[in-house]
Amino acid sequence: MPGTTPEFAALRLMRAGRLEEARALAEQAVAQARVCTSAHGLLATILVQLGRPAQADAVVKQAVGLEPAGGDACDALAYVSLHLGCHQRANALYRRAAELSPGTARHWYNLAASERSFGRLDEAEAACDRAIGLDTHEYRSYLLRSELRVQTAAANHVTELRRILERPGLDDRARVFLGYALGKELDDLQQFDSAFRWFAEAATTRRRHLGYDVGLDEHKLRRITEVFRGNAPRAHDNAEDSDQFIFIVGLPRSGTTLLERILSNLSGVRSNGETENFARALLGGESARPGPVPGDVFARAAAADPRAVAARYAQLARAERGERLIEKLPMNYLYLGAIQRALPRARLLLVTRTPLDSCFAMFRTLFGDAYPFSYDFNDLARYYTAYDRLIRHWRSILGEHIHEVRYESLVGDPTGTASAAARFCGLDWSDAALAIESNSAVSLTASAAQVRRPIYGSSSGRWRYYRDQLAPLIASLRSRQIDLPAGA
Repeated sequence: MPGTTPEFAALRLMRAGRLEEARALAEQAVAQARVCTSAHGLLATILVQLGRPAQADAVVKQAVGLEPAGGDACDALAYVSLHLGCHQRANALYRRAAELSPGTARHWYNLAASERSFGRLDEAEAACDRAIGLDTHEYRSYLLRSELRVQTAAANHVTELRRILERPGLDDRARVFLGYALGKELDDLQQFDSAFRWFAEAATTRRRHLGYDVGLDEHKLRRITEVFRGNAPRAHDNAEDSDQFIFIVGLPRSGTTLLERILSNLSGVRSNGETENFARALLGGESARPGPVPGDVFARAAAADPRAVAARYAQLARAERGERLIEKLPMNYLYLGAIQRALPRARLLLVTRTPLDSCFAMFRTLFGDAYPFSYDFNDLARYYTAYDRLIRHWRSILGEHIHEVRYESLVGDPTGTASAAARFCGLDWSDAALAIESNSAVSLTASAAQVRRPIYGSSSGRWRYYRDQLAPLIASLRSRQIDLPAGA
């Protein structure tokens, strides 16, 4: 029976967090395998969770050499390959999964998402259409399809999306994906009142299913300012070659991906994308003080040995000698003080955006598990205020170690703004870097389709089209002394 197989038991143990026990059973499940099965993907996933990426990669490579038992086996290996940063292999495996099981809608959705990451937007749209044709309940595909291009009056899916949303008994998960899709397409068509209605309904529905308390995040950001005061031990400059590293941080949808694509177009620069490498290095680091460190996780992070953090980060980042490496996880703004302590010559780039554009851009985006504050105006205003306080704190203690890039300046004067950021990072500038549409690197962010277009400024000031609908957010931000643009 399926429930008694080693693979099923390993899956259950993995979900319970009992990873070593799960690993042993998953290894038993694949020990005598003559074909590639989903158990290979499960074993590799467990090894990733155990922090053993090299072993996970070895499992995937060995499994790829076997004849696949079906689409699910390839899909599982693709998922692990994606998390190991092997995007070409993941794409090939997603494609193979769809070929082996062409009647399975989720394989086509996964292939569509992979194609988008490579900038093959027409292929991604065709895969979305295939997924929807197989299963009209593959709701993720509707949203992904809407995001692939700017919809036009002659080519859009508005009528289809409205028809589905009118179905009686449609569950909340469907309403979230479809609502964001319809809002996005109506915004493209400049039907702003209707667009906001669907953004708001989808966001409210999403928020209803989150067990989130913005007060906890306010507390976390406040604790960071309390424990990082600029007076902790620092690594010696020669502890690691920290000059290699460039951190791009800022709120999501603030322009961090745009800056990353420009700078990674320069010679000798590579981006790791959005990883949690620094957070893992910091939270797993040893204390610089003898004995146990009293206090919470924030106090322990502040007491972490900067030498150990630097060494662990360099190991995780896997930078090649002589290359400059970008880390572009927006929420690394939480760790700017810790980054500067451990990697004192790393370049810190903070991307900022007008508060209302920033907040509205987040509100109209469906994220995964991150940024739960983005679905409610009150949560947004409170979190933004806490974020603003934290950034002011970093400015006060880090000063010239941070270079700020305003999104409005980046799209308005890309040459001047981006070249200044490059100079700060010690990079040789070339105007050719502005051709972001020629950057073939994989993008897994919410801007994955947008960065395949030339730089544009039409998103700047977009909040003004929604001035009336954003009135509660404007009032809440103003009451918290957030500087707002003229006309707000």
